[in-house]
Amino acid sequence: MKRITLIALALVSIILATSCDSKVFYTEDKRVNEMGWNLNDKLSFDIDVTDTLRIYSFFIDLRVSNDFPKDRAFLFINTTFPDGGVAADTLGCPLAAPDGKWYGRRSGKYIDNRYPFRLNMIFPSTGHYHFEIAHGMRDTNIVGIKNVGLRIEYADKAK
Repeated sequence: MKRITLIALALVSIILATSCDSKVFYTEDKRVNEMGWNLNDKLSFDIDVTDTLRIYSFFIDLRVSNDFPKDRAFLFINTTFPDGGVAADTLGCPLAAPDGKWYGRRSGKYIDNRYPFRLNMIFPSTGHYHFEIAHGMRDTNIVGIKNVGLRIEYADKAK
């Protein structure tokens, strides 16, 4: 009886663990160099798309340390499509209120935020998509951004 209970508990745990985030199509985080993120260092994300009928929402995840000297970060995001076309975007990411209070979820000395990038979009064609993210700050080398992530979810809203 005890063995059956353990097996049932294990199955329920597996089901819950795999079904909790069923909205996620793709998610990946990249660690930024501890010595600083140089303007020329691009973080790359590669995705193969087979479904052009689904609707997706795109987000950028950002983890900064509480000693990051700015209240906002700017990111340049380039998307290369399967046909070789490129779309370029700039995303402003507010990190702190004017009074210095951090936005986002705090964990020790780190603050995590998720920023909507493109909402309720479709991929125009099947194939390989390449995303590159670089910082768009005035300083050539910035310290305090720890991780940058790309997250793509299935959107609830029909287009």
